[in-house]
Amino acid sequence: MLIGEVARRSGVSARMLRHYEALGLVRPTGRTDGGYREYADEDVRRIFHVESLRSLGLSLRDVGRALDDPGFAPGALVDDLIRETRRRIAAETELLTRLRRIDAAGPAGWEDVLQAVALLQALGSTSPRTRQRAALAAGEDAPVPVEALVEAVLAERDAVVAGALRWALAQAGEEAAAPLAKGLDAPSARVRERAVRSLAELPEPAATALLRDALDHADPVVRRHAALALGARGAGDAVPSLVELIVEGANDADAADSLGALAAEPASADRIAAALVDRLTSAAGQPAARRRLTQALVDIPGPAATAALTTLSRDEDRAVALTAAYGLRLRG
Repeated sequence: MLIGEVARRSGVSARMLRHYEALGLVRPTGRTDGGYREYADEDVRRIFHVESLRSLGLSLRDVGRALDDPGFAPGALVDDLIRETRRRIAAETELLTRLRRIDAAGPAGWEDVLQAVALLQALGSTSPRTRQRAALAAGEDAPVPVEALVEAVLAERDAVVAGALRWALAQAGEEAAAPLAKGLDAPSARVRERAVRSLAELPEPAATALLRDALDHADPVVRRHAALALGARGAGDAVPSLVELIVEGANDADAADSLGALAAEPASADRIAAALVDRLTSAAGQPAARRRLTQALVDIPGPAATAALTTLSRDEDRAVALTAAYGLRLRG
């Protein structure tokens, strides 16, 4: 079979077949009377072997070793190929992600593209100061997509940089809510906490509904931050969760302040007082929790809280009774 016919049937160009011959990979068995290369069936089979090994990413040098060296062990080479392929896939995936983010930023020209590339590189810097500057720049007018900021804030360990990133996300507003919400389901507790804290700093109404959903989250830290954020936003449905924070002693002072702020409306004051009294009743045997609940009740205005404090001023727990009596004097 002449070289043209081999090239047509194998899909390997005549030029590449000559290159294989020069390297000693595939040598035609003979020549015609006119001096043309003539390939036997065994030669054609070897061409297909060469192409199969090349498709795995082997260099031509390694292909020759694999075919001709009897002692060649493919295991180590395959392991190397696996590692190299994974590295290449990771690099290509990173590049694709970066390109998508630049595209999402909607660059108007090459200047915007270059600025976005510089900021994305800065967000991935090992220097906290560089990351902080990038976050502040991204929150102003630099074309950095929200997804990149979300990824950065969920991975950030430096508190100062994290604060700058949350500020930058707050400038993005509602657009940042959905990607941040995905972080609430992350396997890492630290990532979940960063996600809910970032949601808490988004303006209304971007994150309020997501924070309400987070009140039932399996992670108590997520529930705590969601309740405090909703209380600061004046959301009355956070009251039961805030009362539980007081019972647990987790951010109890902040929770009590939120309840005091929510109790500015008379109707809310009576409802909050009732919730605290109910929890005081069910917290029998938890003296520390009852004292915190009584202290929180002191800051709730209205007749319902006053009546409850009057009863508590005669409580068997001397600390509860003294706190209630002191609260009544303050209200007097």
